[in-house]
Amino acid sequence: MTIIRAVPAGVGSYLPERIMTNDELSKTVDTTHDWIVERTGIHRRHIAADGEMTSDLALHAASQALDMAAMEIGEIDLIVVATATPDQTFPSTATRVQNRLGMHHGFAFDVQAVCSGFVYALSVATQFIETGKARGAIVIGSETFSRILDWSDRTTCVLFGDGAGAVVLKGEAGTGTTADRGVLSTELRSDGAHNASLYVDGGPSTTGLAGQLRMNGREVFKHAVRNLAEIGEAALATANLTSSDVQWVVPHQANARIIASTAQKIGVEMNRVIVTVQDHANTSAASIPLALDVAVRDGRIRQGDLLLLEAMGGGFTWGAAAVRW
Repeated sequence: MTIIRAVPAGVGSYLPERIMTNDELSKTVDTTHDWIVERTGIHRRHIAADGEMTSDLALHAASQALDMAAMEIGEIDLIVVATATPDQTFPSTATRVQNRLGMHHGFAFDVQAVCSGFVYALSVATQFIETGKARGAIVIGSETFSRILDWSDRTTCVLFGDGAGAVVLKGEAGTGTTADRGVLSTELRSDGAHNASLYVDGGPSTTGLAGQLRMNGREVFKHAVRNLAEIGEAALATANLTSSDVQWVVPHQANARIIASTAQKIGVEMNRVIVTVQDHANTSAASIPLALDVAVRDGRIRQGDLLLLEAMGGGFTWGAAAVRW
């Protein structure tokens, strides 16, 4: 049986020039480099410059991904930007990226699922390609979380950074088997009962201000490991695969302890897990494509490898995807 698969053709990323180390943070809040590393694995994060917007980061990442794919913007019909830190309340950040890429056809929109945003956006774009509504798509995760942090709260400000990552997808014929390249399955979940565990205390219809991030770290950790393991196994089962078939797990880069605990729970050795959180901290929706870009460019991820992508974010939202690179 011939079907259309959403096949990754290129990947790109961008990190702002400014690097903020743990030692620099220790001068403004009660923390130390060792304390942060022991609890999170984070060594540094990148911070957007004054005037540098989420769409700027997204544009850099998308342009890199198009270059790797050797595709022209005319071959792209859809842009989906996953972000919780848009340039404006409206219009979408995706339409700003669309315009700056010179794309005056097709359609573009944002997806807001916080740290799960990239997996949600990948799922949406895949369905447009599989149904023939788009020939090619750019899926972008881009965030400027530094703009919504309380820099006096050591429990949150040490965890996050700014960045963007992008993947170009194109429709290609597949056989409908697990040997196909492309997105083989996606699984998405949410449970709004956990709003108070990870949220921003503002918004247009509440305070009229952007607000700042608030988190109950213990609650997030407790739910993260269980939810990520469950959703990863579900995505593999939907594609008639198991963890033993996976070459690489590419998780949301939130916390090294969460990554290690989840890998153990699903039975994957850490030498098959892509970890980049030490270099850019938690970049929310950008973290999976950032990690993908690193591992593709350094040669670890190769064409034909089976990847498991998984993430959890505020709300709670969580999701996973099985992808044959």
